[in-house]
Amino acid sequence: MLKILIVEDDRELRQLFAHVLIKNGYRADGVSNGREALDAMEKDYYDLIISDIMMPVMDGYELVRSLREAGNTTPVLMITAKDAFDDMKMGFLSGTDDYMVKPVNVNEMVLRVGALLRRAQMINERRQVIGDTVLECDSLTVTTKTETMILPQKEFMLLYKMVSFPGRIFTRQQLMDEIWGYDSESDPHTVDVHIGRLRDRFRNNPDFRIVTMRGVGYKVVKL
Repeated sequence: MLKILIVEDDRELRQLFAHVLIKNGYRADGVSNGREALDAMEKDYYDLIISDIMMPVMDGYELVRSLREAGNTTPVLMITAKDAFDDMKMGFLSGTDDYMVKPVNVNEMVLRVGALLRRAQMINERRQVIGDTVLECDSLTVTTKTETMILPQKEFMLLYKMVSFPGRIFTRQQLMDEIWGYDSESDPHTVDVHIGRLRDRFRNNPDFRIVTMRGVGYKVVKL
């Protein structure tokens, strides 16, 4: 049974989320801040995290940053009262995978949890699907309704990373560090060149497009 960690300092809300998740076939544990979440994750494995932002001791942003810096890729659904775009952007840039604003529709929350878990499973299988486009990591191939192409490794990994998290914004430096490596001497604008090539290749693809977030980075949007 899949296990979810709820990180929320509001006790009643934490209990509500747990009740709904358990009713839908998940196991659920709850903690009241990011520090308690990290402690819980040292003792047990969780398939997904649902986290508030504003909490004592350690907030949601710091929790997600700590996980990502440690190489932990557990999917995170951030739930918060903050609905400003800058707050949402900060959440995605810290490494969260999805975002909901309070008051939360718990039925929608369950749907988003399911989608995040399916996506994580596809990543583990080294295969990603967006619409009718299939990316196969082991062969570096992208298959659409009309053709199959083998991409250069860096182009493939760049596209695969963004397609794995549609809607999530990646900075140039994030993509540079993950695809080229932290010790790479390449200029971060190398990312722009590869993005340009990917846009040329998939300009007529009906399943997704690559969007430039001016001053921030890039994201893949599902059509």
